[in-house]
Amino acid sequence: MGFELKRFWEQAHVAKVEGGFTVTLDERPLKTPQKRALIVPSKMLAAEIAAEWQAIEGKVETATMPYTSFAHAGLDQAVDERAEIAAKISLYGETDLLCYRAEAPQELVKRQAEAWDPLLAWSAETLGAPLAPTAGIVHLAQPEASLKSLTAHVQPYQGFALKALYDWVTISGSLVLGLAVAKKRLTAAEGWRLSRVDENWQEEQWGVDDEAKKLADSKHDTFLMVERALSLI
Repeated sequence: MGFELKRFWEQAHVAKVEGGFTVTLDERPLKTPQKRALIVPSKMLAAEIAAEWQAIEGKVETATMPYTSFAHAGLDQAVDERAEIAAKISLYGETDLLCYRAEAPQELVKRQAEAWDPLLAWSAETLGAPLAPTAGIVHLAQPEASLKSLTAHVQPYQGFALKALYDWVTISGSLVLGLAVAKKRLTAAEGWRLSRVDENWQEEQWGVDDEAKKLADSKHDTFLMVERALSLI
C-alpha cells in the first residue's frame, strides 16, 4: 500500500522565494512529486494552491486539487517529458476533430460547418496550415507541409503553457482549436463550445446521459481552469 499523506499542518502560507512564490505548510515548503521545489511565477497562482491545501480536512488527494495539479504538471512532466508531450500534441493535427464532418443529417452538417470552417480558415491563413475537411470517419491524410507547420507552432510551448495547450488539445480532440485558445484567437469558453457541436446535437436528439454529463463537466472545468491558471501567472 502506498503512503497516504494526511493533514498535519495548521496553516498553508504563500511565501516569496528566489524565482517566484511557493506555498509552505506551516514552515515546510511544498515540493512536486519529482521532489522539485514548488515555485510558481506569481503570488496569485500560489494563493490558489495554498487555498487548496488549507481546505484539506483529511487525506491529501491532489487529483481533486486543480491548481496544485497544474503546478505539478508544469514543473515536472512539462520539463521531464517536454519533447514527448509536444510530439503527442502535434499528432492531433493528423486527425483533427474539425476535419471530420457528419454526412447527415443536414442540420448537423450545417452546424459543424458554421462552427469549424472559420477555424480551418484561420489555420490556413494564420498558422500556414491548410487542412482539408472530409465527410465520414475514414482517415484523410493531411498535407505534410501543413502538419509540419502545426508542429512548428507547438514547439515554443513549455512549462505551464505546454500543460495548458496539452489539455486544450487532448480534451477537444483538435490541435487547431487548442492552438486557437492558446494564441487567444478564442477564449477557453468559446473553444469548449465549439468542441462540443456533436455532443450537443446528440443531447438534443436523445437527452442527457448522467454519466456522460459528469465526465463532460469535469473536462469543462479543466478546460477553463487552465486558462485561468495561466492568466494568474
